[in-house]
Amino acid sequence: MVEGIAGGLLVMAAVGLSLLAVQVWVLTRHLRVAPPRPTEQPGISILKPLCGVDDDLPQNIASFARLDYPRYEVLLGVRSAGDAAYGVACQAVAAWPDRMRVVLQRGEPGLNPKVNQLITLAQRARHDLLVISDSNVAAHASYLQDVAGYLDDPRVGLVTHPVVGCGERTLGALMDNAHLSAGIAPGMVAAKRLANFPIVVGKSMALRRADLHALGGFVSVKDVLAEDFVLGRRVERELGKQVVVANRAIAAVSRARGLPAFFARYVRWGTIQRTSVGPLAYAGLLLLNPLPIACLALMVHPSGIAWALLVGVWAGKALLERAAARSLRGSSFALRGWLALPLKDAILLAAWLGGLCRSEVVWRGSRLAVLDGTRLVPLRRLPAPAWRSAPASMLFFATRLFR
Repeated sequence: MVEGIAGGLLVMAAVGLSLLAVQVWVLTRHLRVAPPRPTEQPGISILKPLCGVDDDLPQNIASFARLDYPRYEVLLGVRSAGDAAYGVACQAVAAWPDRMRVVLQRGEPGLNPKVNQLITLAQRARHDLLVISDSNVAAHASYLQDVAGYLDDPRVGLVTHPVVGCGERTLGALMDNAHLSAGIAPGMVAAKRLANFPIVVGKSMALRRADLHALGGFVSVKDVLAEDFVLGRRVERELGKQVVVANRAIAAVSRARGLPAFFARYVRWGTIQRTSVGPLAYAGLLLLNPLPIACLALMVHPSGIAWALLVGVWAGKALLERAAARSLRGSSFALRGWLALPLKDAILLAAWLGGLCRSEVVWRGSRLAVLDGTRLVPLRRLPAPAWRSAPASMLFFATRLFR
């Protein structure tokens, strides 16, 4: 009985590592394809909702002032003048007054605080191509050329980008960037290329104003947490248009994220994933984290085979993460990334379990319940979840060790 359980776990770990290898292979092939060049260069409005001061926020905004595109504007949205990002946004407008504008949110029509900003930003935008870009994103010079090239095709309704993490200084940021680069980005590309299943990540998505209007505007997703994923599915189902994953990645900057913040982020993402795709598909995502499965097999029934597979999965996953990072950002992660891999994957397993069990999230200062389809319901005066305080001291200690 015990040997059978251990054997099943070993098979799961081997299958999971194989799936990861396929994802990374698909990613590397995808990135070798050159983006299409636009035949026209229509005006583009970049909608950038801000909330607080992210790592390198001034530099991230500055990267959008130097894009190789003739006609575009950057709308920097803030909830109120009291937001810490407001001063940074005003400095950007002072530096590039012809390119950037600050837009204060008007009203709170929904429960998703980011979408509330997007509603106001879309109303104030001057152009008919809309690009949504998160505050922690830095753009490469040809970013808008790529977007315009994809949307040149009238069959394309939405463009999103694979995400590469960069800028890590702390252990939590290293883990965050490694998972974005070696987990999220390959998963996005493989889901689209192999299963034609679009996973839209709101760090970067672009669509026409007319298509957004046909879907009911951002107001139609004001009470949805995963507005990016939902809009991608609706573009295909309701408009009959394609969702394209770009052939060039966009950089998300994470420098000083701590381990508790890393854990909290992926608990929230886990909750989003489960309520988006359902519990059965969510359970299948466990295969994509094979290292803890191999560890569990060794714990259930220690053996030479179990030890060999554990070491093989560790080495194989480290090599795959190295390959994905080199493809996406031109360089791999430091040696400590290899050493921290078991801890990272253990935290991701705990976050997966949290996403399986939890039905509430904290998002931009709001505490919300998440129902099927990531529909939001407000929560008030609930006690803080236990995982916030219990592991904090251990995570802090681990962070000190790896600095």
